[in-house]
Amino acid sequence: MSIRLATGGRLIDRSRKIGFSFNGKRMSAHPGDTLAAALMANGQMIMGRSFKYHRPRGVVASGAEEPNALVNLGMGARHEPNQRATLTEVFDGLQATSQNHWPSLNWDIGEVNALIPRLLPAGFYYKTFIHPRPFWKHVFEPFIRQSAGLGRAPDPKHSDPDRYEQFYAHVDLVVAGGGIAGLQAALEAGRAGLRVILCEQSAHWGGRAPVDGVEIDGQPAEAWVAAAVQTLGQMPNVDLRLRTMAAGVYDHGYVIAYERLADHAPGSDAPRHRLWRIRTGRVIAATGALERPLSFAGNDKPGVMLAAAMRDYVVNWGVAPGQRTVVVTNNDDAYRTALALVAAGLEVACIVDARAEADGPLVQEARARGLRVLTGMGIANVKGLRGVVAVQLCAQDGKGEVIEDVVCDAVAMSGGWSPVVHLWSHCGGKLIWERDGAFFRPDHDRPPTDQNGQGFVICAGAADGALLAADTIANATTSVGKVLVEHGKAAGSAPMAGSAAEAPMQPVWVMPAAAEVKKRAKMWLDFQNDVKVSDVQLAAREGYESVEHTKRYTTLGMATDQGKLSNINGLAVLAQALDEDIPRVGTTTFRPPYTPISMGAIGGEARGAIFQPLRRTPIQDWHDANGAHWEPVGYWRRPYCFPKKGESHRDAVNREILATRNGLGLLDASTLGKIIVKGPDAGRFLDMLYTNMMSSLAPGKCRYGLMCSENGFLMDDGVVARLSDDTFLVHTTTGGADRIHAHMEDWLQCEWWDWQVYTANVTEQWAQIAVVGPKARAVLEKLGADFDLSNDALPFMGWAEGRIGGFDARAFRISFSGELSFEVAVPAAQGRAFWDALLTAGAEFGATPYGTEALHVMRAEKGFIMIGDETDGTVIPQDLGLDWAISKKKSDYLGKRAQERAHMRDPNRWKLVGLETLDGSVLPDGCYALAEGLNANGQRNTQGRVTSTYFSPTLGRGIAMGLVLHGPDRMGEVIAFNTTKKDAKGEMRTIKARIVSPVFFDPAGEKQNV
Repeated sequence: MSIRLATGGRLIDRSRKIGFSFNGKRMSAHPGDTLAAALMANGQMIMGRSFKYHRPRGVVASGAEEPNALVNLGMGARHEPNQRATLTEVFDGLQATSQNHWPSLNWDIGEVNALIPRLLPAGFYYKTFIHPRPFWKHVFEPFIRQSAGLGRAPDPKHSDPDRYEQFYAHVDLVVAGGGIAGLQAALEAGRAGLRVILCEQSAHWGGRAPVDGVEIDGQPAEAWVAAAVQTLGQMPNVDLRLRTMAAGVYDHGYVIAYERLADHAPGSDAPRHRLWRIRTGRVIAATGALERPLSFAGNDKPGVMLAAAMRDYVVNWGVAPGQRTVVVTNNDDAYRTALALVAAGLEVACIVDARAEADGPLVQEARARGLRVLTGMGIANVKGLRGVVAVQLCAQDGKGEVIEDVVCDAVAMSGGWSPVVHLWSHCGGKLIWERDGAFFRPDHDRPPTDQNGQGFVICAGAADGALLAADTIANATTSVGKVLVEHGKAAGSAPMAGSAAEAPMQPVWVMPAAAEVKKRAKMWLDFQNDVKVSDVQLAAREGYESVEHTKRYTTLGMATDQGKLSNINGLAVLAQALDEDIPRVGTTTFRPPYTPISMGAIGGEARGAIFQPLRRTPIQDWHDANGAHWEPVGYWRRPYCFPKKGESHRDAVNREILATRNGLGLLDASTLGKIIVKGPDAGRFLDMLYTNMMSSLAPGKCRYGLMCSENGFLMDDGVVARLSDDTFLVHTTTGGADRIHAHMEDWLQCEWWDWQVYTANVTEQWAQIAVVGPKARAVLEKLGADFDLSNDALPFMGWAEGRIGGFDARAFRISFSGELSFEVAVPAAQGRAFWDALLTAGAEFGATPYGTEALHVMRAEKGFIMIGDETDGTVIPQDLGLDWAISKKKSDYLGKRAQERAHMRDPNRWKLVGLETLDGSVLPDGCYALAEGLNANGQRNTQGRVTSTYFSPTLGRGIAMGLVLHGPDRMGEVIAFNTTKKDAKGEMRTIKARIVSPVFFDPAGEKQNV
């Protein structure tokens, strides 16, 4: 039984007690305890149940690698599932409950699964949930959904009361890991003047060194660590971050770190979690190494844990997982645990060492203390139902014949150490197998590379395979020296670290080595997902030779710990089953984050009113004050219309259209996307993005362009203006600015990274007002311009800049209405004043602000397409009759090859036409053109659909645009469209419409070209 020791516990405050509850039972702890330590101090060894067999599980580790002790934390709005008890700091009032059982933790009906393991082998779900077919919907799927997951999801009726934030930082160096290697690297970099962030995921600095009795420069490691932290804290260029995990490393020196600010202090004013978005020149991964378990029968029972973890609980928290322990190992490090247990007054029944010989300094010290050391031995079985009562010993090189029973209540196991290489691997760093230590370590010749092709992640200390303290700190000094050289600096000499030497370890993947099937079926590799040695061997026999396939077939390493404890052992077992070397089998993929991060941290402040912040134009307040009816357009709200008192929205739209067509209309077009594209290769770049030529555009001119996806489908359109020889201004749709800018950067960064092009989204830097109608030029001339606005000087699709009415302005002769139009851009700060000046000057011309609906009707009258109306992700320019906007001179553009596929050139693709109802009514939006007959599903065949439909006050009738089969070849033909209404006989009513040109108004363009 686990107990709290009378003395010891370097991380706890024994002078105070705090209360918490587990499954409703009140317990006590000391400040500084983790939940796992506190539970064991209260005699609670079982903390959860495994996923498949619901076997009782206790703590096996002491850190982020813990697979078993996952609990629900908090109640109500603060409930959070799957929290590791080993990382959870106890606070007064903490409430925790166990997971994955019913009706209780001690008596779980799911444990019956353990009685039928032959029916639940690896991959059983691939073989079971297939036949009979009707069972899937009514039996299998409900069962799977009920069984899935470990914790209980938060109640959706509650909203998270905590707040979260995100920080951005730019530094020279990120050091991940606050052990002695990370501290040494940060000290050297800090002294050299580099900007450094040092992250440590736990609440304490120093890593394992203080626990393992390491001495540095003649003083205990704890004292050296304290001095190092104090020195670093006084450096203004170094940022120290406890409880902060370097979660992932990405391209271009991008690092995500996850800081837990208030998990240990709920109710404080601080944000609960913080997500760091860091750009760094280099990363030093001083992330240490993880101890591996040994695979023997019963190694999953509560009371069996990693030797180093047991040492941690005794030294750090003054907790003994058992009072009589058997230590089983294949290396010298586990002897430190035996010595620590003895020093704490606990009994070590024996040390079982799988090696034929063991005679290192630690082994000699153990023997000198009178400890029984059994070499060449292994554990055949662990006895006990819900805990450990004894172990049965056997010869390691045998089949498991029992030689001796040893009474004990805890087992400390150590199968060697594996460097934590996740951060090294996230961006493609390769690994090499170290035979002497039986682990994968970073291959220095194949590092993860940055945008310049240079290695930018460096592993230090144990993460680089330097496991002994002296080697760890020397390796860290060498590693940081590689960074300092790039800054013209050099590292100092490494501190002298001392710890007991260790004899070579012996790889042990199965204990005993020749164990028979029954024993292998009780040797656990993945404790959470119940994956056994026999499961991996079964996968190999069934042909799953790829480690990635084996992983998915058996679920090895797919639990919440992502294989931190199980992967190497599983790889080795697979290699043995395939009769291959471990390096040839390879590893699974390391993906970020290293450990889970909260959704709150990912969302940050983006919640509630600012979940989707509304963008505002400089003229927004005027619109509000003048009764604008709003509609959402992307992240903006744009005026739909400006209804006057007693006026319907339709009447308001009609009034705005007629006022614009006959006099002067004003539109706030500030929301349209504006992207600067600049550089020697800017024209070449735009030629690839657009279907037509942009590089030939002369400065002072504009050109309409179409942008397609790689699949050839139309994704955006807009006008491009050439500002100078190497600078273009790209206009996009309102909802497309951010998406198109990201599209540009994606191609520049991933495909055309060597092109000299710079892009900047300047949408919100400019207010843009469309001055539209026959009186457009007159109002601008009345305001006064210092450049010529005449048609000869500034023709259609030209632009000029200067001052209009005392405002810095850039005027574009472009039109989306078919009228004489100037789109005038002024700096955002001058936008409202310019709008007011236009209204004042335009009063005599009947200046009328109009909204998006009037805009849409006028563009439809002219037959102009609208992205999102005429397009739906399956439409290509050729469908819309826009072949004229596709260059015949270019050899390539994005989407060109896709548009040459047979389906894209199918003559039966629906084509854009205009539609006029015979009775002048308005066709329903989205209705279908009906064809004869029924399809295979018994539905009416169709031959087209309506894409845009409006009432045109200019023409006094309904107009529509649509995609129709062979539409351009069927001008004048009448076809029927469906409605949702029925006649007296219950039959669907239809509306007849004539196929006409999509240009309903001023087809010659006489009104805009004046």
